[in-house]
Amino acid sequence: MKITNVEPILIHVPYEHGAPKPPMGSGEIRTSMDAILVRVETDCGITGWGEAFGFATTPVTIPAIREAIAPRAVGHDPTDIDGLTNRIKRQLQNMMHGGPARFALSALDIALWDIKGKIEGAPIWQMLGGRPKEHVPAYASLLRLLEPSLVSRIVDEALGRGYKQIKLHERSVEAVAAARNAMGPSVPLMVDTNCAWTIDEAIDMARAMKYYELTWLEEPITPPDSYDELAQLREEGIPIAIGENLGNPNDVRWLAKAGAVDIVQPSVVKLGGITDVWNTIAFATSQGIRAVPHSPFIGPGLIATIHIVAALGDDVPCEHRYCELEASPMGEYFDIVDGGLKVPQGPGLGVDPDEEVIARYRIG
Repeated sequence: MKITNVEPILIHVPYEHGAPKPPMGSGEIRTSMDAILVRVETDCGITGWGEAFGFATTPVTIPAIREAIAPRAVGHDPTDIDGLTNRIKRQLQNMMHGGPARFALSALDIALWDIKGKIEGAPIWQMLGGRPKEHVPAYASLLRLLEPSLVSRIVDEALGRGYKQIKLHERSVEAVAAARNAMGPSVPLMVDTNCAWTIDEAIDMARAMKYYELTWLEEPITPPDSYDELAQLREEGIPIAIGENLGNPNDVRWLAKAGAVDIVQPSVVKLGGITDVWNTIAFATSQGIRAVPHSPFIGPGLIATIHIVAALGDDVPCEHRYCELEASPMGEYFDIVDGGLKVPQGPGLGVDPDEEVIARYRIG
């Protein structure tokens, strides 16, 4: 069996989340949830699907798929996942520390697992050694709301929809207080600042937020890999979570050595796909670091993460973007059910993206 084609597909899917749409890093309003899907075709008619991280890097990630990854994948055996991806890593070693080329490789790796699972007739969670389960727990990953009154209302709505854990993307004590007051003392509350503060600012904010008993404080400082400063922040007593900006699995070694983190959050569409996330989790847990994968995605990246979470312990939740999509490219697997996400039982990813949804929302 040989790979015959590797195709990136960009989709923009409109959404609603019950509040004004937030600005992105560029200042533009986020009007859609975007995804770079990757279709990998073979000469035996078996197709695998992956997803690469895009967002602001989309103009670079898509050429990386087309120009750097695809030519090195076509003609090779898709079932030799380690052999093919390691060969590409060596050939592109100067681009593999992190960034768009690695995002592109991540999509290929996910698609190769999908193909291999389809050949073997096994779902990915089973291939990873997991036990059968119908659902995994999920937490609502809210978009940034800014206003405490909005935070209170959306948190209440999320709880009403069945979520049992909530993550904010807020940067004020007032917003955190509004969430805690809305949810009560027993619901796990996480806060992700997306690298908002200096170390001194983060220490002040951690002290102010400690009263609200956060399950974790995520990506509190910039730059996110200032591990010595993160170790200093951990002394304030709030668990620290980072990992979506890890460039490659070696990064977890440096943060573990620095004592920088309590929860590591590798991203399957960034770090190198299922293979490298699974290996990163194994190393992190061997060092006493809890692993909770990062996954605010709407395509195969979400499905791959559900499989990874399903193969881990029952106490690991899956991140789920809190919004209503105009149409889901992954069908019912984007839907929350009693605070959890359905685990696909079919071979490989267990679900292919909806071709009609792709056609309707495809940009490139």
